[in-house]
Amino acid sequence: MSLLFDPRWNEALGHLPDYLGNHVRVSVTALALGLVISFPLALAARNRPVLRSMILGFASIVQTMPGLALLALFYPLLLALATMTSRWFSLGFSAFGFLPAVLALALYSMLPVLRNTITGLQGIDPALTEAARGVGMTARQSLVMVELPLALPVIMAGIRTAAVWVIGTATLSTPIGQTSLGNYIFAGLQTQNWVFVLFGCIAAAGLALVVDQLLALIESGLRIRRPIRVSVGLVGIAILVAATLAPSLTRAKPTYIVGAKTFTEQYVLAALISHRLQAAGLPVATREGLGSNVIFDALANGDVDVYVDYSGTLWSNQFHITDVKPREELLTELKARLARQNITLLGELGFENAYALLMPKTRADALNIHSISDLAARAGTMSIAGDYEFFARPEWMTLKKIYGLSFRERRQMQSDFMYAAVDSGEVDVIAGYTSDGLIAKYGLTVLDDPRHAIPPYDAIVLISPRRANDAKLRAAIQPLLGRISLTLMREANLRASGSDADSSSAMVARWLWAKIDEK
Repeated sequence: MSLLFDPRWNEALGHLPDYLGNHVRVSVTALALGLVISFPLALAARNRPVLRSMILGFASIVQTMPGLALLALFYPLLLALATMTSRWFSLGFSAFGFLPAVLALALYSMLPVLRNTITGLQGIDPALTEAARGVGMTARQSLVMVELPLALPVIMAGIRTAAVWVIGTATLSTPIGQTSLGNYIFAGLQTQNWVFVLFGCIAAAGLALVVDQLLALIESGLRIRRPIRVSVGLVGIAILVAATLAPSLTRAKPTYIVGAKTFTEQYVLAALISHRLQAAGLPVATREGLGSNVIFDALANGDVDVYVDYSGTLWSNQFHITDVKPREELLTELKARLARQNITLLGELGFENAYALLMPKTRADALNIHSISDLAARAGTMSIAGDYEFFARPEWMTLKKIYGLSFRERRQMQSDFMYAAVDSGEVDVIAGYTSDGLIAKYGLTVLDDPRHAIPPYDAIVLISPRRANDAKLRAAIQPLLGRISLTLMREANLRASGSDADSSSAMVARWLWAKIDEK
């Protein structure tokens, strides 16, 4: 019962106009583009077996691809295309958010429209088309006046299926920067805010059901020749689109975009930076749940204005440097490398969030494992869990090379779930973060890295090239620099990983600022 009266429902409701409006906008655009592409292709292929097989085969292959993978694939492709067009023709466009989401979702919508259009047209009694030609109709007239009206109910069934698929898959567009109802789900999973997860699922399912029923009304009206039903369905869809898009069209476009990666600390820090910018009177929007490469590229291209990254991540992941240098030397060289890309390293927040291998302290003590060197001797009988990107990162490759690590099993899971998994014995070791408050909560120990395979991971604020000389932005963030200790960040992360009303990112960010302001 406490979940029903949780005040975070009000917070979730406050985001609904923005999230729902953007979700409808990207879904409607993708579905419209999918129809524009699919319908002519289906008409061209219906009587050509080879072309029909090729088109349906391609659409089937697209449909077998995981939705998140398809969405993520378009971002680097469009980013490369945007770089080329900007360099060769001085014409640039944003490869972040809306465009890759629309293109991927449009492809995802094609199969049911193609299949149902072809099936509907091929299912018409040949005697009817013969009769049409017998009364002097041309092939085009027969198609428009006889075949399409008869096949329209089947075609509408395909459009209904495509609409539901697009609306559901659009929730996965959050990691490539497209605001959607998926923002609730991704943020809720990362921060264990189950109110947000539940709200996002209900909202997405509700939207899909409403659209499906409106399209069903149109379909039944066409089938039994009831124009009133068709009109009601069309008006309902128009009202839905207008109601959800109106706030997006009338609201002033945010001029400062704050980015965040895919774990709890990033949501808190993004909320903290947003709080500081809003306090300075600057309009703000956030793009959360982004991968390390996506968010850095988005910053470099001006699609994100500011976010917090970590020195070791940039060192290993962006610049692909394997040798580890002392902290100050690494930061100095990193600042110079970023400057060559016109990215500003504004300063350090004051704590380090390093990758670390963690074990339950009682078990580590029992096995006499206190360092990664000790772990290497027993790794062959153990399992390890990491977040979604850890095992593809250079840090993992370096750890394996330097220590000769070879585990019996590797598992990937959402970062907060790793801690519960190692605590319950589902896995033996996890690749966690030194600033995570869950280390103390679950009684874990950080294994020493005597060979310094893992670089320093100082939390640093990065500013995009287009905001390099923005005095207001710098002034708003400056009070945060050097003010967040490791202890303070661990407590903030622990609060944000809770399940009560005070654990929302916004609430924890306000608490964190109050603590900073006390100093």
